[in-house]
Amino acid sequence: MVRSYVERFGVQTALLGVAVIWGWAFVAVADAIELCPMYSFLAWRFALASLAFVIFYPRVLRQLNAENLRMGLIAGGLLSAGYILQTWGLDGAGRTTPARAAFITGLYVVITPLVQAVVLKRRPRAATLVGGAIALAGLWVLSGIGSSAGGWVSGDTLVVLCAFAFTAHIAVLGSTHEGHDVAALTLVQLATVAAVCAVISVFKEHAPIPTDRSVLVAIVVTGVFASALAFVVQTWAQRELPPSRVALILVTETAFGGLFGWAASPVAPPLTELLGAGAMFVGLIVSEAVAAFSPADVGVTFEPAVEGMPTPVVGPSSSAVRSDDTERDSDLSDRG
Repeated sequence: MVRSYVERFGVQTALLGVAVIWGWAFVAVADAIELCPMYSFLAWRFALASLAFVIFYPRVLRQLNAENLRMGLIAGGLLSAGYILQTWGLDGAGRTTPARAAFITGLYVVITPLVQAVVLKRRPRAATLVGGAIALAGLWVLSGIGSSAGGWVSGDTLVVLCAFAFTAHIAVLGSTHEGHDVAALTLVQLATVAAVCAVISVFKEHAPIPTDRSVLVAIVVTGVFASALAFVVQTWAQRELPPSRVALILVTETAFGGLFGWAASPVAPPLTELLGAGAMFVGLIVSEAVAAFSPADVGVTFEPAVEGMPTPVVGPSSSAVRSDDTERDSDLSDRG
C-alpha cells in the first residue's frame, strides 16, 4: 500500500517540488546578483551543478565520447546565451522583475513549435496557434505599453531574447538520436555554461570567491537542487508517468515564479501585469494541455527544456535518446 501511495502521489509531488524550486530560482538569482557579479555567480552555479551531476550520475563519465561532446558543446553554447541573457535581464539599471522574467521566459513553450513549423515544415496544431496567440496577447498587456502603469524595460527585451535562445537550444537537442546519451549531453551543457561564464568573469569582473550567505545559498539551491537533483527527479518521473503529465506539472513553474516574484517585491504589481501574466499562463496551459491529451496517432512529442516546461512538438521526433536509466524524448538539464 505504501508503494502504491508513493507511485500515485510521490512522483507528482516531487515534480511539483521541482517546479517550485525553479520558480523560486528567479527571485534567488535576482537577489544574488545584487551582491555577486553576474558572470561569477553563473560560473559558480553551473560548476557546482556539474560536480553534483557527476556525484548523482558517476556512470556518465563513461559516456563522454566525441559525439556527445560535440552535440553537448553546441547545445551548451546556446544554453549559455540563454542564461546570460536571462540573468542580464535581471541585472543593471534597466532590469526586469523576477515575476516578469518568469512569464516572459516561458514564451519558449509557444515559440518553439512555431519556429519548428517554419524551419522544419511541421504543421502546428490549432491549439498551438491559439495558445501562442493568447500568450502573445498576454505579453502585450504585461508590457504595459499604452497604459500609465508599468512599462517595457530593456531587461524585458533581454529575457525575450533569452526565450529565443532556449528555443534554439531545444531545436538543437531535437536533432539528437539514439546514439546520444541524455546524461552525457546534460553534463557537457552544464560544464559548458560554467566554463563560458568563468572565462568572461575572469577577464571582465575579477570577482573574488563569493562569501555572502545569501549568495552561497542561491548557488547551492540553483546548482544542486534546480539542476542535478531536478534531473534525478525528472528521470524518475519519466519512468512512472506519461511525458504529457510531467509537462502539465512542470508548466506551473511559470506561475510559481510569478507568485514568488510578486511576494518578494515591496511594491504591488500593476493590474496590467497581473492580467497579462494570467493570459500568458493560460496560453501556456492551452499549448501544453491540448497537446498532452492528443490521440496517439497525432504524433505529438515533448521536447524538455533545460530547466522548465517540456515543449509540445508535432511530428516524429528524432531525439529519442537513451541513457542507462531511462528512455526520454530529449535532453534535460537546468533553466531558471
